[in-house]
Amino acid sequence: MNILVINCGSSSLKYQLINSDTEAVLAKGLCERIGIEGSQITYQPADGEKEVNVSPMPTHTQAIKLVLDALTNAKTGVIASLAEVGAVGHRVVHGGEKFTSSTLLTEEAIAAIEECNDLAPLHNPANLIGIRACQELMPNVPMVAVFDTAFHQTMPEEAYLYGLPYEYYENYKVRRYGFHGTSHSFVSKRAAEVAGKPYEDLKIIVCHLGNGASLSAVKNGKSVDTSMGLTPLEGLIMGTRSGDMDPAIMEYIAKKENLDIAGVMNVLNKKSGVLGLSGVSSDFRDLEEAANAGNARAEKALKAYNYRVVKYIGAYAAAMDGVDVIAFTAGLGENGKTTRKAICEHLTYLGIKIDDEANSVRGKDIVISTPDSKVQVMVIPTNEELAIARETLALV
Repeated sequence: MNILVINCGSSSLKYQLINSDTEAVLAKGLCERIGIEGSQITYQPADGEKEVNVSPMPTHTQAIKLVLDALTNAKTGVIASLAEVGAVGHRVVHGGEKFTSSTLLTEEAIAAIEECNDLAPLHNPANLIGIRACQELMPNVPMVAVFDTAFHQTMPEEAYLYGLPYEYYENYKVRRYGFHGTSHSFVSKRAAEVAGKPYEDLKIIVCHLGNGASLSAVKNGKSVDTSMGLTPLEGLIMGTRSGDMDPAIMEYIAKKENLDIAGVMNVLNKKSGVLGLSGVSSDFRDLEEAANAGNARAEKALKAYNYRVVKYIGAYAAAMDGVDVIAFTAGLGENGKTTRKAICEHLTYLGIKIDDEANSVRGKDIVISTPDSKVQVMVIPTNEELAIARETLALV
C-alpha cells in the first residue's frame, strides 16, 4: 500500500509518499508560502531530480492538489493515478487528553481535535485545514491522525501536574503534555532494536536535539516524563525558545521593556534560546563556527545549551532509577558530534565512555559508546514520516 504522509503548517505543507511494504520513500517535497505571494512547490521523486515550481496556492486545497498532480504527473510522477494511494497519514500537533494513540479520522475525531485548538492555536487549525483539503480531493481514501502528544499520555500524574491551583487542570487542562512524541516513540523503539533487548525491559533517554529540542524518559516501553510542557516553550534552551525560566521574569521584563503579554511571549518564543544568548544565530552550525572563531557569546550559548541537556539526563536517570540507553536524534543530535561529546563528558558518573571514531560517523544508527561503557549511547536518525506511515498502516 502507498501511504501519503502530510505535515501541514499554517503556510507550508511537507509531504512524503511511502510504500508501506518496502518502507521506501517514493517521492517527497514541500509547499511553501501557501496563501502568500510567491508560493512554490518542491517535488523530488526517488532517484530523480528535485523540481521547484512557482505556482499560486491561495489555499491548502490548492497546495494539496498540486502535490497530487506532481505525484501522478505523466513524466516525473511515481504513481499512475490517485487510486494507488491507499491511505493518508496526517501529523496533528495536539491531542490533549482526548487521544492516547493515533486515530482514524471520522467527523467525531475531527470535532475532538478542534476542541484541542486552544492548546495549540498555531498548529492544530492548520493541521485540520490539511485534513479537510485532503478529504475534499480524496473523499474515499481512509485517513489517520498521528499526534505529537499521544506518546507522552502514559506519563503519571506526578510527572504531568504543575504546582498550580488544581482547578486550572480540571477546568482548562493545564498540564504537561510534551511534544515530538512521534520522534521519541520511533527512536526509543529503534534504540531497543539496536541494543538487541526487549523494549519493555529498558530504561531509555531520548535526546531530540535541534532548533526545537526535547528529552524524554522511556521506561519499560512507556514515556514517563518529557521536557516540553503545556506548550513546546518549556524545557531545554532551544534555537529561539527560552526553555525553563523563572515565570516572574515575564512581569519584570514587561515593565522594563513596556511589553504586553503578547510581546513577552514573542521574546520567549522567537528571540530567546541560543539566538538570544549568542546574538549570532539559531543555527548551531553558525554558532560552532563563531565559537571556534573566538566569539565568546556563541561559546556561552553552546555551553548553556549543553548544560541544560546534561541536567535533564541526570533528572531522568534519577526518575527512572537508572538508565540503559541514551539515544541522540534530530538535526543537532544526529550531526553534532562536538555537542554529543561535550554532553557525555558530564556523564562519567553513569559509567559512560565515548568512542571518538564511532562518534564521527553520520547518517546511520550507531552505538557511539565503548563496549565497556555502563550505558549504551547511540545516534538514531529519526524518521517521523515513516513512523506516521506505520501508524496509519496499522489502523487502516
